[in-house]
Amino acid sequence: MEADFNQFRSRGRQPLRLSQETMVKTSYLDPEEQFPLVVEPDVENINLALWAEGNRAFIETELTRHGAILFRNFDVNSASRFEQFVRAISPDLLDYNERAAPRREVSSQIYTSTEFPADQYIPLHHEMAHSHNWPMKIWFFCVEPADRGGATPIANDRKVFPRIDPRIKGRFMRKKVMYIRNYGEGVDMPWQEVFQTNDKAALEAYCRKAHMECEWKDDDHVRMRAVRQAVATHPKTGEMVWFNHAHMFHLSNLDPEVRESLLAIFKEEELPRNAFYGDGTPIESSVLDEIRSVYDEASVRFPWQRGDVLMLDNFLASHGRDPFVGPRKILVAMAEAYTNIDI
Repeated sequence: MEADFNQFRSRGRQPLRLSQETMVKTSYLDPEEQFPLVVEPDVENINLALWAEGNRAFIETELTRHGAILFRNFDVNSASRFEQFVRAISPDLLDYNERAAPRREVSSQIYTSTEFPADQYIPLHHEMAHSHNWPMKIWFFCVEPADRGGATPIANDRKVFPRIDPRIKGRFMRKKVMYIRNYGEGVDMPWQEVFQTNDKAALEAYCRKAHMECEWKDDDHVRMRAVRQAVATHPKTGEMVWFNHAHMFHLSNLDPEVRESLLAIFKEEELPRNAFYGDGTPIESSVLDEIRSVYDEASVRFPWQRGDVLMLDNFLASHGRDPFVGPRKILVAMAEAYTNIDI
């Protein structure tokens, strides 16, 4: 085995001759829940990108089985190493369009994680669940962990969906979710950043294609409405999961002082972002509090270690962010666009 492994290291990008079992070991952060799967090297000096290239079937199988994989203690020490790894699995990464949060692109299709202030908690959610398309896969790479806090909690959505009150599920599945965003008030991100264009015609064309209403209030103020899914079905397994951003966009997710300040200025339909039932009626705050509580109960937390790479099936696992103290740098990549035609 040593001779074969030395040959693998010296010859570069060659097909792997060793089985994945002889090169990595697996465990669980939570053995009882078996979530997430942890993959670590079992021999020295493994190039994670080369290993992944030769073991994509194993990675795909385990990701579908568990929903989340944490790659730990591999020599991933830079954004370029991270990019090599994710492209070994999914060569065509996605741009971050129709943005819900500020991010910076550090290299081609590699982004910083959400750049909200460090004292803010981000509830668990699926990436781009407010849109008509979203990535099937998402990766997080820990360049630098925070001094304190800053975990990326994750939840197994196979555990989340059964815990939601059937009456709530039924109501949302019938009505769906309407998202309303108002741009140009100077409170949230400008539409130019969200849609990565300064061209109004291009924005209007995007809205038509994405089944979004686009209403110009003046030259730079625009209101958008979109009715989206409340649940989604995994294209491979057929499993149904809770899949929306109602609890994220709804005004009940705002800090009470911020909410009161905004409502003193704007009507509910004029807030920078808000969520309603698909027929335009208000969503009860108590319902969304219950959704957040279900996510919290199902969440798994772990302290980031430098070089960690967390890979999620964006249907089967949701993620969030805890407040933190000190510097924290997490990079993100997304791949394999899925378009919801049932809107």
